[in-house]
Amino acid sequence: MRRIALMGLALAAVLAAGGAGYWAGQRGLAVGWRGIDGPFVANGPAGNGPVIYYQDPDRKPVYSAQPRQTEDGRPFTAVRASQDISFEETPQSEKRTAQADAKRVLYYRNPMGLPDTSPVPKKDSMGMDYLPVYAGEGNEDGIVRLSPGRVQRSGVRSEPVTRRAVLQAIRVPGTVQLDERRVSVVTIRADAFVQEVAPITTGERVAKGARLARIYSPEISTAGAQFITELNAAARGAPEGGARQRLENLGVPQEIIAEIERSRKVPLAINWSAPRDGIVLERTVSDGMKMAAGNSLFRLADISTIWVLADVPERELAAVRPGTMAAVRLRGRPDMTFEGRISVIYPEIAEATRTAKVRIEIANREGVLLPNMYADVEIGAGDAVPELAVPDSAVIDSGTRRIVMLDRGEGRFEPREVRLGRRGDGMVTIAEGVSEGDRVVVSANFLIDAESNLKAALSGFTQPEAKP
Repeated sequence: MRRIALMGLALAAVLAAGGAGYWAGQRGLAVGWRGIDGPFVANGPAGNGPVIYYQDPDRKPVYSAQPRQTEDGRPFTAVRASQDISFEETPQSEKRTAQADAKRVLYYRNPMGLPDTSPVPKKDSMGMDYLPVYAGEGNEDGIVRLSPGRVQRSGVRSEPVTRRAVLQAIRVPGTVQLDERRVSVVTIRADAFVQEVAPITTGERVAKGARLARIYSPEISTAGAQFITELNAAARGAPEGGARQRLENLGVPQEIIAEIERSRKVPLAINWSAPRDGIVLERTVSDGMKMAAGNSLFRLADISTIWVLADVPERELAAVRPGTMAAVRLRGRPDMTFEGRISVIYPEIAEATRTAKVRIEIANREGVLLPNMYADVEIGAGDAVPELAVPDSAVIDSGTRRIVMLDRGEGRFEPREVRLGRRGDGMVTIAEGVSEGDRVVVSANFLIDAESNLKAALSGFTQPEAKP
C-alpha cells in the first residue's frame, strides 16, 4: 500500500508539471524516478518544487546542501522536491549484485525464528529443516534506508566512536566541619584558683604562647619549692630527685620550669598560655574561680585546614575513592571555589538518607570557611583512562534497551543495542555493542528509529504467516 500511495503522489506531481504525464508513465515510473545509481534522472522531465539538495552530475553518491562544483569545474545538478521520490527499498545496482549471488548460501537459520544458525544443513528438535539464507537476503536485515533528500532535510548528523576519558561529576551537599586533630582543650591538672583571665572572648583568634589566664595552685607551688630544694642539693653534689618530672606531669609549661630553675624562686601565680594558634571556640573560666583538676579553661581550634563532609548517595559510592579531587562552593559565597581531595570515606551508610559521608580536606588560609557552613560539593569521579564513548544524544533509551544508530553510508542506518558505562561531560561510555571508528548518528536519530519501527509494522501486514 505504501508503494501505491507513493506512485500516486509521483503521478500527481508529474501531471502538475504539465505535458510530461505520458513520459512519466512510459519511463519515469519504470525507473521509480531514481535511475540506476541515484535519485536524479538526467534525461527526465524538469522537476517542480524547491531545490532540496544538489547531486554530483555523474550521479555519484555525493550530495551538497549548497550549489557546488566538481574538481573539473562542472556544476552539481539541482534536485527538486518532486524528483526525490523513491519507490525502491533497494537500489538497482544492489539488486543486480544480490541476483548474481542468489545461489550462494550464507548460512541456515532456525525454522521457528529462534536465534540459532548453522553453517551446514540441519534439523531442529522437531525434525524441521533449517531454512537456507542466500547472499543478498541476510546481510541487509535490520537496515533502515532513507533517501538522500530525507537525510538532508532531517538534519541527520553522525560522528565516529572514539576513545576518551569520561569524568563523571557527582554533585552533593556538604557541611564545613573542624579538623578534629587541630582542636585543643586548655585544662589544668591540679586544683587551682584563677586570679585573672586575659581579655579574650569566644570567636577571637589567639597565637601560640599567648597568655590566657593567671592561676595559683598550691600543689604546683609545693612541687616548685621541692624542685628548688633538689636544685640546691644537686649543687652540693647530691643526686637530682623527681621534682622536675612532677612539675611536667602537672602540665607546667617548660618556660615556667626554666624560670624557676634560673631564679630559684617559685612564682606566686603562673601564666597559662595557648598551646596552638587558633580561634576560641569556648571560654569557661572567669576571674576568681576555683578550678578543679581536669576542668577546661578554654577550647581552641586551628582552622588553617578544615574539613568538608559531603553526603554521597549509596548508588554513586562505587565511583568515589580517596585522593579524588573535589570542588567546594559555599552557598553564602558562590563566587568562591575551594579545591581539595577526598581523604576518608566513612564506613557507614545512613539508614534515613542512604548516603555515606566522605571527608574532603581543604586549606583555609583566608579563614573564610567556618564550622557548620553549608556547601555544594562537586566530586570528579572516574579514572582518566580512555574508553569508547559517544555523545549522550546518540543513545536512544527505551527503558529496557539502549540503542544507537550506526551510519552505514548512502542513507543506510543500522540499529545496534549497546551496554552503557559511566556518563559525564555530555558523553557516555560504551562497554559493549560498537567498535572504535564506527559512525553513530548523534542528530535526528529518533526520526530514523521511528522509520525503523514503521518499516517493521508495515512488514507485519505484508508478510504471510509462517505455516507450522
